[in-house]
Amino acid sequence: MMSLRDVAGPDCGPDGGSFMPEALVGAVENFARAHADAVADPLFRAELVRLWHDYTGRPFALTEATGFAACASNGICVLLKPEGLNRTGSHKINNTIGQAPLTRRLGKRRVVAETGAGQHGVATATAAALLGRECTIFVGAVDVARQALDVARMRLLGIGTGQRPGATSAEQAELAAARRRIAQLEAEVAIHRRANELLGQVVTPQGGSRRSR
Repeated sequence: MMSLRDVAGPDCGPDGGSFMPEALVGAVENFARAHADAVADPLFRAELVRLWHDYTGRPFALTEATGFAACASNGICVLLKPEGLNRTGSHKINNTIGQAPLTRRLGKRRVVAETGAGQHGVATATAAALLGRECTIFVGAVDVARQALDVARMRLLGIGTGQRPGATSAEQAELAAARRRIAQLEAEVAIHRRANELLGQVVTPQGGSRRSR
């Protein structure tokens, strides 16, 4: 079997290149440069550590699973890291609390995101509110009803939730968010490139994703 990496050649990078709409290429390249600069900036790293420590609550205490260890009957010690102790109740804030300062560093005033189970939407809205960014979250129609509590939490944080006709799931909401991002690119010369999309999953260059909502 021949993989994409085998035929891509050395000029396409270690993962076979990136496949995206042409309108997004410039924005992705700018973001990559900004990310590299931020990672190399000790002040940015110090701010991120402070936010993790003082705002999200990290590091928090580990939980010893004594009952589980007893079932193993071999003297092991099992420690659990309960991500639900993070502010907003999930691991998602670990990601958005870093992306929001990066958005500010880029000089962009607005973030857009998609959510299915609602956790990424709440975490994005929380980080945006903390750092004074405008925020729109796209949610599929089915998920709006299914995750009404999280949608209410997002709205309490002062953000708008976009619901597109026919967008019933997180995947379709993600497409709606991407379409909004592409449409804004055409007008961003006039509005100073104000929008940035906060992704909640790892998206591979081949177009797939490892999703956790």
